[in-house]
Amino acid sequence: LSKKSPSGAKPAGSSTKPPAQDAEEEIDIDLDAPETEKAALAIQSQFRRFQKKKNRSGEQ
Repeated sequence: LSKKSPSGAKPAGSSTKPPAQDAEEEIDIDLDAPETEKAALAIQSQFRRFQKKKNRSGEQ
């Protein structure tokens, strides 16, 4: 009988290095664009609804 290590298990003594972090990607967003403002308002609205729903369910 041969002993098999569980899937994903590393043999003793082996080390794995985390992947090298790529340079942070710079994102250029026009904050004055009407589309950006509409998107921000929509996101804020959804978040407020979520918070209200969360608070109501916590009170019951």
